[in-house]
Amino acid sequence: MAERSFAKEVETLRIGDGEIFHGEGILAVTKALLQSGVSYVGGYQGAPISHLMDVLADAEPLMRELGIHFEASASEASAAAMLAASVNYPLRGAVTWKSTVGTNVASDALANVSSGGVTGGALVIIGEDYGEGSSIMQERSHAFAMKSQMWLLDPRPNLTSIVDMVELGFQLSEASNTPVMLELRIRTCHVYGSFTAKDNRAATFSLRDAMENPVRDTGRIVLPPANFSHEQEKVTKRWPAAIDFIKSRRMNEFLGAATGDVGIIVQGGLYNNLIRALEVEGLSDIFGKARLPIYVLNVTYPLITEEIVGFCADKKAVLLIEEGQPDYIEQAVNSILRKQDLETRIVGKDVLPMAGEYTGAVLRAGIAAFIKAHGESLGAAGSLGHNLPKQPDSPALDDLNALLPPRPAGFCTGCPERPVFSAMKLLEREMGPFHVSCDIGCHLFSILPPFNIGNTTMGYGLGWAGASAFNTQSDKRTISVMGDGGFWHNGLSSGVGNAVFNKNDNVLLIVDNNYAAATGGQDILSSRGKRESKSTGHSIQSAVRGVGVTWLKTVGSYDVAKMRDTLRDALTTPEKGPKVIVAEGECMLNRQRRENPLLAKKLKSGERLVRTRFGIDPDSCTGDHSCIRLSGCPSLTIRENPDPLREDPVAAVDNSCVGCGLCGEVAHAAVLCPSFYRADVIQNPGRWDRFMAKMRARIIQWVDRRSEKGRSRHAF
Repeated sequence: MAERSFAKEVETLRIGDGEIFHGEGILAVTKALLQSGVSYVGGYQGAPISHLMDVLADAEPLMRELGIHFEASASEASAAAMLAASVNYPLRGAVTWKSTVGTNVASDALANVSSGGVTGGALVIIGEDYGEGSSIMQERSHAFAMKSQMWLLDPRPNLTSIVDMVELGFQLSEASNTPVMLELRIRTCHVYGSFTAKDNRAATFSLRDAMENPVRDTGRIVLPPANFSHEQEKVTKRWPAAIDFIKSRRMNEFLGAATGDVGIIVQGGLYNNLIRALEVEGLSDIFGKARLPIYVLNVTYPLITEEIVGFCADKKAVLLIEEGQPDYIEQAVNSILRKQDLETRIVGKDVLPMAGEYTGAVLRAGIAAFIKAHGESLGAAGSLGHNLPKQPDSPALDDLNALLPPRPAGFCTGCPERPVFSAMKLLEREMGPFHVSCDIGCHLFSILPPFNIGNTTMGYGLGWAGASAFNTQSDKRTISVMGDGGFWHNGLSSGVGNAVFNKNDNVLLIVDNNYAAATGGQDILSSRGKRESKSTGHSIQSAVRGVGVTWLKTVGSYDVAKMRDTLRDALTTPEKGPKVIVAEGECMLNRQRRENPLLAKKLKSGERLVRTRFGIDPDSCTGDHSCIRLSGCPSLTIRENPDPLREDPVAAVDNSCVGCGLCGEVAHAAVLCPSFYRADVIQNPGRWDRFMAKMRARIIQWVDRRSEKGRSRHAF
């Protein structure tokens, strides 16, 4: 069950030639694939292309009509291996994943397909997860493109350019027999706009045609001596063919002023940010009519020598805008100009930061420094920025860090993973700290307050492998954590299989929440829901036993006390060998997405509904706040103490509570306090409900009156 449905938007993908398409970048990419006559599409979800996978899944019926095979692949490596279909046959195919981590996983297959080359167009759509919104290591796809000699496209963030680059990417791949990478930054994925559509079309040569007419060419397989000829072919045939195609189709663009003694070279994906920065500096309007020439690299690898030389020849200085490090493009452009004996000054990382996202503000500062040093012809520095509104005088703001408490990223309200780490914290109090090897997924939030659990993380599905070096004699065992998504992605073989083979004596905790929750709730092998095109319902326990684990226990993740006791048992049992605990509890976000529409429908029809809520009695709360420190649930907050004789604020549960019961479970398991209570909220109550409510109110009033009389008698 994905984060959201694109079923309505997918219907717009049926529009035909000449009609105007309006929508989001990821929808435009899907429409471009349908217009390009692809035969197969695959991929693995991850920011910023998770929604692209969701769109493709919702568009599967339409793709089936066109004879397109779609797979939600088990991993990026599985997706990349699909490109094998394009090696010997004129079949167009596209695969997609999050980079750079996804590209690393897929690297074996990509290295093989880029070495042997392709016959049909092969497009790899990369979600370039770089910058302030990223959650991974800050690396770029550019290095991999250069290493394996795959052409890298970085389209301007508007729908027409995106669609053109998808279609031209397939053509470039076929013209040069080389896989092509198309990188989509987060703003490109989610930009809105329009473009003139074409008809969707089925492939002229189908997958069935290929299966019934197999072609075998050992020259495309990476074995000696063919692998040595592949390298020569890249240099003597594929590279020149790519250069000729890029030039002839004018894939790169010359925008802005026609002439000028200074100019800008920019990666296509940064063009919108550049225009905004130029507009603020008074050097362009909002539509890109700039006062200096701009060379837009929609193809960032390979670079076109003739275009670079032609752009730079009449300029004394050029600002090169290349986001991230190392400065691959800047080095290459300098090399090209020096070899051509051109003295044009290339200004890049000396006025722009070496690392970090190039936002509009960052680009504006770099442009201002560049113009001040080299742009006399554009006017005095004082004339720049005339579009900026004058800022009113205001007193200096106090340091917000001193006024506001920190808000680290954390688990959602009701998340079934939170109680797992509450149990770990309770066990730490009893047994002392232990080494915890983390994994990629929501559970990685456990490294932050209030849990502060976790020592390392090495990659998706590599939680247990990350602790494999600690398979040695000790009084303590390590704990590794892995999500169900990571388990099916890589963890079964690299983690569990590896531990069984090497007789690992440590502990693995698998969080089974029914979905690949961290990427938006996509279904996986162990999902409980039934899917027409997918096989689900395969238990993690069966897979774990299948590779040889004998010590295996399953615990409901919300049962904090039982989870604590099971972890203690795993850490102290004299039994040797790998020990696995499966913590079961459905992702609360997906559960709410599934249940809330059904509840709303029942409520509207007048059906009786009972919702469970939890609260804290302010009169019995001591203000210790251990519940918050051991749970960290966002619905737990503090309020003023109603007792005038006590100063400490009391804990409280706000209206975001989803009734998971963790707060009460933690209080019980930690023997904290009796202040938590459970309340059943009844909507559309029946006659019996109303009668019982009146009776309870009368009894409470009677007890209150008796208590008040008792207090009055003892007051004198």
